[in-house]
Amino acid sequence: MWFFRNLKPATVGLFVLAMLGFMRWGVAAQLMLHDVEGSKFLPVELDARERQWIRDNPRIIVASVQYPLYLFQDEHAHWSGLNNEVLQRISAMTGLQFVHQESFSTDHMLERLEKAEADISTTLAMSDERKVFLDFSHAFGGAGWVFVGRVGEPPVQSLEQLAKRVLVLPSRHALEGIIRRDYPSIEIRSVKTYAEARALVESGEAYATIENEIGAQLFPSGLLRVGELLEGKWEADHLAVRKGQPELLSILNKALEAFPAAELRAIRLKWLDGVSPTPAPSIWQRITGWGCWAMTVIGLFGVLSLIWNRRLSAVIKQRCQAEKDLGDQLAFQHALIDSMPDPIFVRDLHGRLIMCNRSYEEALLVRFDQVQGRSLPEVDALPKATALMLHDEFMQQLRTRKTRFSNRQLQFKTGPRDVYQWTVPFYSADGQLRGLLGGWTDITHRRVSTPGRHPW
Repeated sequence: MWFFRNLKPATVGLFVLAMLGFMRWGVAAQLMLHDVEGSKFLPVELDARERQWIRDNPRIIVASVQYPLYLFQDEHAHWSGLNNEVLQRISAMTGLQFVHQESFSTDHMLERLEKAEADISTTLAMSDERKVFLDFSHAFGGAGWVFVGRVGEPPVQSLEQLAKRVLVLPSRHALEGIIRRDYPSIEIRSVKTYAEARALVESGEAYATIENEIGAQLFPSGLLRVGELLEGKWEADHLAVRKGQPELLSILNKALEAFPAAELRAIRLKWLDGVSPTPAPSIWQRITGWGCWAMTVIGLFGVLSLIWNRRLSAVIKQRCQAEKDLGDQLAFQHALIDSMPDPIFVRDLHGRLIMCNRSYEEALLVRFDQVQGRSLPEVDALPKATALMLHDEFMQQLRTRKTRFSNRQLQFKTGPRDVYQWTVPFYSADGQLRGLLGGWTDITHRRVSTPGRHPW
């Protein structure tokens, strides 16, 4: 009965988890259905001026550079990628025809746009320098900038860390102007492409480069590693339009505004799933995840607590018995020592009193609580000269670790007495010297009773 009674909470917990999983599956199914239904595009409503512009300029030249996943040529030399698919949807919504013309670097692409040899680009990040001759559409996604450094070097976490180091960037990089202005101590080296930048970092000629976090994940290398995100910087996905074409910019913005969000999300997942950063989970997903982890942790904690409590109970029982046995042993030792007629004392490595019996208290006319933890010169139990002499002997004996047995005469406050004195070093179980154990026997009466004989 105990087993089934305790099984009910676990069964209820499993049922709740199953229901949460079913609900999450239902939400995912609805999203998938919404994506399929949203794949039908309706024409964008354009004004007469914009429709006339399209009739006059049906072909839009796209300055395109190979950028894996975003824009690239497949094995059949056909342009593909996320940005190309977005352009195809915009074409279906507006009637514009996009024609790709390949560029071979960011600098080359910017030159073609400046010279009006191309109309738009899909892979340019926004910067103040580029806004002089380019307009930028609404954003349709984006990613962060990340540092790419060499394996074996400390990971780059901020631009401040690159002071007096070489940072390699493709020529006319979107962040170049900001870095030159705000971080003049960084030595910037320009190359044509990201491939050249990565090669310089691999060879050690440059300390790091900065790249879109999606692109950085596509080129694994045993010599390179992706570092931290560049704080406060974001590379949004825009369509860069050559200035002087306000109608084209307006048409593109209207198309992007009318772009079904579910369809855009599906396109991004198609190309960037597994590479792009994981989107922040919803509150419902967080609660579900936390619930699963909480139940797992609670279950493990319960099992471990049960095992630990049983073990702890056994240890406590053993310790209580050991303490009782030790207490009995100590009580017996104290009773045994107190019953001895001769004074006995124990002193530590500094000559301070640790323990004594009643005969010691009676012989020196003191109480243990008055002299505990104090050396002979520190208490008024013996004449000062006697106390200093005995203390010096104790310390000398601790240094030499020799035993001592002697008949001698000592001056007490009650007068001189003939004693048989003994002191021996004592050690701990691990062989460490702990102090002195000693005592004496008063033999004054023996000497008086045998006047013709010396006892030592």
